[in-house]
Amino acid sequence: MDKMLSKIEGSIGYLIFNNPEKHNAVSLEMWDATDAILDEFESNPDVRVVVLTGAGGKSFVSGADISKFEKERGSAEATKHYNARIRAIYERIDHFPKPTIAQVDGYCIGGGLNLAVCCDIRICSTKSKFAMPAAKLALGYPFPAIQRLVNAIGASNAKYLMFTAERIDADTAYRMGFVQSVHDESALEQEVAALANQIGSNAPLTVKAMKFIATQVLTDPDNRDLAQCDALVDACFDSQDYKEGRTAFMEKRAPQFKGC
Repeated sequence: MDKMLSKIEGSIGYLIFNNPEKHNAVSLEMWDATDAILDEFESNPDVRVVVLTGAGGKSFVSGADISKFEKERGSAEATKHYNARIRAIYERIDHFPKPTIAQVDGYCIGGGLNLAVCCDIRICSTKSKFAMPAAKLALGYPFPAIQRLVNAIGASNAKYLMFTAERIDADTAYRMGFVQSVHDESALEQEVAALANQIGSNAPLTVKAMKFIATQVLTDPDNRDLAQCDALVDACFDSQDYKEGRTAFMEKRAPQFKGC
């Protein structure tokens, strides 16, 4: 069975963690497959939004596949390689040029929570549960993971989750701002698809520019690429889509954006 699946439906690319018997725990091989799927989605102009989700209806992602530790973390060198690989994937999703949505149905714990917070938007089912249990396991989390959580829900909420290791429900996650909406399990996939299609119908160059600039806002001022921010904005105004947007507005019709 393929542990990572992908599909494209209209303008939506789906990246699916398919290890349900282990609550979608992720091995190094699965992270490598994730990278390859992201390559495909990034290079395909028809894909305008990426949805990350877990198979089986019980978990989003539960973190690392412990059964693979002997092979993947059996030495200090192997552990260093594994950790670097995970950080690189998280960083790639965090800075992916197209909008990303985490579709959470069930448990979103530890590494799964870290993965979800890399996405731009998080939508969950009413049964979903969230936690960062590191304090109960004597584990340490690196700076980028904690920075993303703080950026997403604020320092006090992030500290609450980290210090207590408490498992919170979907409503609490919504109040904290970790998820943007909560839906009945039966409607989750449809609601996420509707949101993704709404985003996908908008001007791709504008969405790309806004995502990059929003990421730069959260970047250390000394490392911001303001020239690229300006270049992306200029590209919007120089595009055929800008002309299409103006024309469609005047003609009182829905614009048909091409991303150019």
